[in-house]
Amino acid sequence: MYENLKLEINKGLGWITIDRPEVRNALNAQTLSEIEKAVDDFESHDEVKVIVITGAGEKSFAAGADIQQLRDRPMLEALVPGMQATYKKIENCSKATIAAINGFALGGGCELALACDIRIAVNHAKLGLPELNLGIIPGAGGTQRLSRIVGKGKAMEMILTGKMIDGQEAERIGLVSQSVDGSELEAVVEQVANSIMSKGPVAIKLAKMVINRGYDVDLDTALMMEKMAQALVFGTEDKQEGTQAFLDKRQANFQNK
Repeated sequence: MYENLKLEINKGLGWITIDRPEVRNALNAQTLSEIEKAVDDFESHDEVKVIVITGAGEKSFAAGADIQQLRDRPMLEALVPGMQATYKKIENCSKATIAAINGFALGGGCELALACDIRIAVNHAKLGLPELNLGIIPGAGGTQRLSRIVGKGKAMEMILTGKMIDGQEAERIGLVSQSVDGSELEAVVEQVANSIMSKGPVAIKLAKMVINRGYDVDLDTALMMEKMAQALVFGTEDKQEGTQAFLDKRQANFQNK
């Protein structure tokens, strides 16, 4: 079913591992199609609470698009949804997503990480958007998501110079939330995921939706969206369970209802 990915479910985490280490986990068309299917499969799987995307081996998360395929693409093919649509699916996923960046995350690989809710990188990771070196621009959300995450000035510098930064620099500028030793990556990802999984699933879905949809509209509209989302969660069984568990000084047992 999956030729370029390895999928695993463990303790509520759905791991999607890009398994093309011989080409630094480059993202060709088949790999992108498989990522979309894997996200769909895990989103509909009740056992999966958080989706983690990473790369096989210790060198690369995803080194970017397949350059051979990229070279052969005609002009109008750039207008098809393609990689942008794949990453939009990840961004709009109802479950929390974490990019476990274990090495190179360049071009489309960096854009893949940008589409995830949370990014955790190893210290020696290399992140960047070097597309201008190829005479093209980042076309899978990089020009937009990077500037929204790290600010226009830093995004402009990284994109126009093609600069690569390591995990520690990425943490300093806010591109990743944490930079850790390579041996600690999986444990830290699990720790963050466990924190997320202890929260109300309906609240997670609505919080993601309001943050993503409200970011680019005026404040009054965004606040109204927030108010409507809050009204929805106020009517859930999970809200009753969460508030009662707090009063009882016990762990809440959310049912996604």
